Amino acid sequence: MLSEVFAIDLCAYAVMSNHYHLVVHIDNERAQDWMDQEVIERWSCLYSIPVLVARYQRGETTTMAEQDQARAIIGLWRERLTNLSWYMRSLNEHLARLANAEDQCKGRFWEGRFKSQALLDEAGLLTCMAYVDLNPIRAGMAQRPETSVFTSIYQRIQALSTRPDRSPSRAKRNNKPNKRRPLSPLLATFCNRNNAPAHTLPFALKDYLELVDWTGRAVREDKRGHIPAHTPPILSRLNIDHQHWLSHMQSHGDPFNRVVGRVKGIKDYAERLGQRWLCGMKASQQLFT
Repeated sequence: MLSEVFAIDLCAYAVMSNHYHLVVHIDNERAQDWMDQEVIERWSCLYSIPVLVARYQRGETTTMAEQDQARAIIGLWRERLTNLSWYMRSLNEHLARLANAEDQCKGRFWEGRFKSQALLDEAGLLTCMAYVDLNPIRAGMAQRPETSVFTSIYQRIQALSTRPDRSPSRAKRNNKPNKRRPLSPLLATFCNRNNAPAHTLPFALKDYLELVDWTGRAVREDKRGHIPAHTPPILSRLNIDHQHWLSHMQSHGDPFNRVVGRVKGIKDYAERLGQRWLCGMKASQQLFT
């Protein structure tokens, strides 16, 4: 539902026993194209709207001051619908309420605030998507990607074996703003990226599935040290060192900390933040050749 409401696309996810991982893309340009009416409809899917905005929506505001105040509120909602903190707040509060109701208790559910990393380029995006999709395998919760149920890789594999639903979407029947888009799609082939629709990730589905399968065979605890002979071509195209790739995927820590990407991107990002250095330079030099 949050993927329908927010201008935030879900790229990858993994639900673990006591935490979860998300890879998302914030689409500020899409939110700026929304009309005020659409912003109101989206926000009202999650929260109640004040009387003033309801009157503005029905065209009942009579003074310029009322209209300006209503538009200011809508502008704030538009900003929040592209805000990662509000996205996580909406998700975590919902989960906390469900869990507390199930446990018949009150109070704080989550240990602390969420942590986030900035993904600076395609190499960083690919690295984090694969790392997230392989979490259950690395933790010993699943043996193969196709049996790793609570992950985006499992959802993508299942989608390949099912026909698309041609019936009217539930979103339209319920007057929701958009057709349900649970995951950002991958390219059908690597060559058609210039003609791909909006919100499509810059990797071919076949390449990504092959990469995750190849990596998953190497990170399994009962296959420690085993590296398949065939290296997926997507690593060569993105100039990613396959040995450091496997080392990174086997690691339970994260050498990148705040940002993931190539060295130049990290340096540019640090400069924008007014800092001289960010953690992850060495890991970036090793991984992204």
